[in-house]
Amino acid sequence: MSQGEDRRKENRRPVSREERMRRKRERLKRRRRIAIAVLCGIVLALILSVAGIVALVRHLISGSGGGESGNAGAWASDLTIEEQQAQEEEKQAEPVSVTISAAGDCTLGTDEYFNASTSLNAFYNSNGAEYFFRNVKSIFEEDDLTIINMEGTLTEETTRQDKTYAFKGPAEYAQILTAGGVEAANLANNHSRDYGEKSYTDTIETLDAAGITNFGYDRTAVMDVNGVKVGLIGTYELSDGMGCEDGMIANIKAVEEQGAQIVIVSFHWGIERENYPTENQVNLAHSAIDNGADLVLGHHPHVLEGIEVYNGKNIVYSLGNFCFGGNSNPQDKDTMVFQQTFTVQNGELAEDNVTNIIPCSISSDSSYNNYQPTPLQGDEADRVLGRIKEYSSGL
Repeated sequence: MSQGEDRRKENRRPVSREERMRRKRERLKRRRRIAIAVLCGIVLALILSVAGIVALVRHLISGSGGGESGNAGAWASDLTIEEQQAQEEEKQAEPVSVTISAAGDCTLGTDEYFNASTSLNAFYNSNGAEYFFRNVKSIFEEDDLTIINMEGTLTEETTRQDKTYAFKGPAEYAQILTAGGVEAANLANNHSRDYGEKSYTDTIETLDAAGITNFGYDRTAVMDVNGVKVGLIGTYELSDGMGCEDGMIANIKAVEEQGAQIVIVSFHWGIERENYPTENQVNLAHSAIDNGADLVLGHHPHVLEGIEVYNGKNIVYSLGNFCFGGNSNPQDKDTMVFQQTFTVQNGELAEDNVTNIIPCSISSDSSYNNYQPTPLQGDEADRVLGRIKEYSSGL
């Protein structure tokens, strides 16, 4: 036996039971500490792993989203915006219709030299403002915009111009228009200053106060009708002839610059009691349409003239009289309401031509003028429509 083995044998002393138990307890404690440390390490590793995954996901969302929001709330917001945009686009794609009614010369007053007992003023005093448009009110209330030619002044001025006929009425006569459903009036005509410049500005102020859009000469208007912008221009041809063309074109461009989607040019022109347009009327009407007008309306002849369709647009050469205090019993009482329905879709005017001609008389009594324009029925309506067709055939 070697010396090393002898020494190991010498060191092997008997171990008591208590010592063995103590050593066992120590081993168990060490194992528990090791197990706890391993468990803590595993938990820490899991926490770090989860945190890393979350950070990576956030980085991917914010970094590769092309500038999009990096959280679910922003995504939801973006989706809401997209939905709103889609709804707006769908709404814009829906067609919008605008029906416009046009009537002719309305003289709301009288000449001071006329017989007062048969004047429009006498009927106003007896019947009130609602009387005059009573028979056409439903037509004007059902449309979207009614336009007339205001042939005269609303003023208290007393200095009459030196002319054959001069017309005026008090400011309260504006109620005739508002009660009848009229929203707009052209003032460019040969009776707009019958009692001087102040009578013209008085009329403007009175119509403005009544909420009636008025326009004419260098004063244009753009109205919002069912969300569609309608440009209104009034042009006076009688003293200027073709010299009014440049101003008319400039006014068309002006309302277009203001966003007008429908442009209407109202002309005071032609020859009294003539049923066919002059060369100037035709040339000016064509020029208006060539330069952007969508509808041309005419007045002054005091009788009906024909309707021409030029480049898909309507030209009504003369609407005739309507609620006309300028004559207590004119021989020709035929008139009309011309209606056109425009359709705008995606901001553009559709190339349709939906029109309606309503034949009327300026009076509900055929024997004299009671200043109450009235739609005609049956044979009388057919007769007036036949006249319009005849006057239109050569255009």
